[in-house]
Amino acid sequence: MPSSSPASIQALGTTNTELTPIEDAAASPPVTDAVAAGVDTVDDVDDRRLRRKISNRESARRSRARKQRHLDDLRALAESLRGGRRELAARVHAARSRVAIVLHANDELRAEAAALGRRLEAAARRALALNQLYAAAAGLEAGTFEQAAASLIAWS
Repeated sequence: MPSSSPASIQALGTTNTELTPIEDAAASPPVTDAVAAGVDTVDDVDDRRLRRKISNRESARRSRARKQRHLDDLRALAESLRGGRRELAARVHAARSRVAIVLHANDELRAEAAALGRRLEAAARRALALNQLYAAAAGLEAGTFEQAAASLIAWS
């Protein structure tokens, strides 16, 4: 479509068959087509900024929720470990109590074994003395038997 610029009118009025360039309305985009031409409008910039702000807030919210879940998991693990520690401490205390009881019983058994050992030694000495007494009685006269028995009794 020819425009009404003076150069266009002059070109039509002359007999010259040369064509001069005619400005097309589509050559320079109107302001409403700025987005199609790649030029951002203020509203588009504001919309993108708002979407980015909303997206960042959502991302931060998810991050906080993830951190909170992790913190809750760590707290639960810490409580579980404290419970396990208490249980182990109770088991160690019970084991130490049993060890103390066994050690005390062991001391009593050692003392009893020592006493029985002493009694056995005394019984062995008496048996030896009696053997010697019987041997002496078999080979001695009646008067010397009492003397030998008295000396053996004094010895044991």
